[in-house]
Amino acid sequence: MSDADDRAGAYFSHEPPPPGASTRPGAWHDVDAIEPIGFVPGLRFRPVVGDGVMLSFATHDPGTIVPEHAHEEEQFTFVLEGEFEFTMNGETRVLRPGVVAHVPPYVPHAARTGAAPCVQVDVFVPPRRVLLDAMRQEGREAERGPTPCTGSSP
Repeated sequence: MSDADDRAGAYFSHEPPPPGASTRPGAWHDVDAIEPIGFVPGLRFRPVVGDGVMLSFATHDPGTIVPEHAHEEEQFTFVLEGEFEFTMNGETRVLRPGVVAHVPPYVPHAARTGAAPCVQVDVFVPPRRVLLDAMRQEGREAERGPTPCTGSSP
């Protein structure tokens, strides 16, 4: 067997869960069906929460400013549609599809959109506490189950 075969076998193996691990079934989520959460004008988050990770689908209107902030959660940010300026470590870069920003815990960062809207995804490990709190304040459970999907399956 080649090294590639060994890697493929390891990557696609069926690992047994350790004692006490979650054994819930997988779930499908319809992001468009998730009620958005807002913190600043022009920015809406649609969070999907797992056991130890959160995906937050964010929609920015043109001219939206995300104030500088820092948090305990590790974050990865990438763009699905459009672009926006992302500032971290005193450097500003334009994030477009295909570019990923990694924000370690407690690193200050900020963003802003230009004349066009932007759709981006934040990945938080562990799930972003302030988003979980906002969901609870709005009477929503931090659901880890499915949001019913409509339309065809992937």
